[in-house]
Parts: sequence; structure tokens; C-alpha cells
Amino acid sequence: MSSEGTTVNIVADSISPSGIRLTTMQLRYPRFIHAEFMTHRAFSRNASSSRAIPVHKMLSQVWNDPATPIHWGANRPGMQAREELRGWKRKAAQAIWKLAGRAACVFAWGAMKLGLHKQVANRILEPWQYIHVVVTATDWDNFFTLRMHPDAQPEIKDLAEEMWWHLHHSEPKQLHWGDWHLPYVRYSEYEQYLDGNGADNWLVKVSVARCARVSYMNHDGSAPNPEKDIELHDKLVVAEPLHASPAEHQAYCARYEEANKYRSNVRGWVQYRKLLEEKGGV
Repeated sequence: MSSEGTTVNIVADSISPSGIRLTTMQLRYPRFIHAEFMTHRAFSRNASSSRAIPVHKMLSQVWNDPATPIHWGANRPGMQAREELRGWKRKAAQAIWKLAGRAACVFAWGAMKLGLHKQVANRILEPWQYIHVVVTATDWDNFFTLRMHPDAQPEIKDLAEEMWWHLHHSEPKQLHWGDWHLPYVRYSEYEQYLDGNGADNWLVKVSVARCARVSYMNHDGSAPNPEKDIELHDKLVVAEPLHASPAEHQAYCARYEEANKYRSNVRGWVQYRKLLEEKGGV
């Protein structure tokens, strides 16, 4: 079972005619393990940014629902804590962590009142923040081998176990050659989707925008407007400066020769980003 603050949801799960599975997950986990998650180069990722979230929202999360360790290890030589603190020492450590977060809230609030931008003020709160991440991959084994190992940090081990459970309890959708894997596109929207490898198809662009937001919904919680999604897509991958990583989550089923031509971190699929690169847009 995952910790209370860590969540995993599969937002798209597809399998090609050649049997290669492509899965996209939305994750929420403590920001203090994000650097470890980022070391896995088989993944395409986008994450919520401290530069984008209003300070008052981050203050509310850290004050009321701070990210905390799930294993309160006793000090010992080496990288791994084996035994946990017990009794009053454990309770004291938990209280210190929570109080430190609330103290950070006071300083971040003061920075906000001074008019300091959120890209600075929110950094004070990062040890207690949760981060939202969308991740897409065909190859997960190395991640699970490393991060479900007993020597892994408990918080990322907890995340990996939850991801493994969801991956093994999800039924991928069987696609045909040329069909697209499109995270955050709902079934009701597919009736407007055209067959073929149309990289200009509006649903591909809509998916790019939603992956950039790490959500189907808008940042304010309102339902998305496809026209606004396409505007965001154009700002990311057409206008300068370019931000092309959200275009790595959309991919179509490709035979070996074509997939090998557009080789990337996902096997057997052609990412939308590769098509943009071919056009000179990235």
C-alpha cells in the first residue's frame, strides 16, 4: 500500500500490434525524491513547477498536508537506515519535521507579502511539497529492479511498488498500426480523431497541452477548452523558446523499420516530438 500522500493513476495504456506496451501514469509523490526519479532516462516526464503554482496554494498544501518521510530511520553509517526510531524519539522527529515545514510557511508567507515572485518564494517550501508528474515509457523493469530493492529510499520504494501494482492491474488498449497513444484525451473526444499519422491532428495537440499541465483539467480546476489547449501547444512547440518535452507522451504504433528510424526512449512507437524534429520545429 502506498503512503497517504503518494498517488498513482494510469491515464493511457496502449499496446501495439507487435506487442509493445506504452503506458502513461500520473503520479503524486514527495518532491524530495524527485531527483532520484529523474535519473531514469527510459522515461518521458513532465512535472508541476514551483514557478507556476501560486504561493498561497503551496502554503496551504505544506501547512495542512506536508510531504513527510514514511520511514523514520535511526542514524547509522552508510546510505540506508535499517531500524527506525521508536517511542518518544520517533514522535519528536515527526514533530520536528512538521514544525520545520510550518516555520518555512511563515518565511514563505513573508516573502509573498514583500512581493517576491513565486519562483523564489515557493523554493523555501520544497522539502515539504508534493510534486505532480506525468511519465510515459515502454520499459519499466530497470526502474522497478532498482527502486523496489530493499536498499532503495523508502519513499521511492513506496512509489515504485504502487506503480508496479497499477501497471500489472491495468488492461492495455489494443491499437492498430498508425493509431495514436494520447494521454488525457477522453473517449468522447476520439470521435473527432482522424485515422493515420496526422501529426497536425488537433487531438495530438490537445494531449500535448494537457501533459504540459500534468492534468486533463486546467490549473484552476475548470474543464479544458480544446482551442485553448491548442494555443498552449503552439506556444510550447511552435513559438520561441521551445518546450518540447510534453510532445514525448504522444506516439503512434510503428513497424520496426519506421520505429528504428525515429529511435527514442520508447521502443516500437514514434513519438510526436520526433515528427516535430523532422519538420525542423524542435
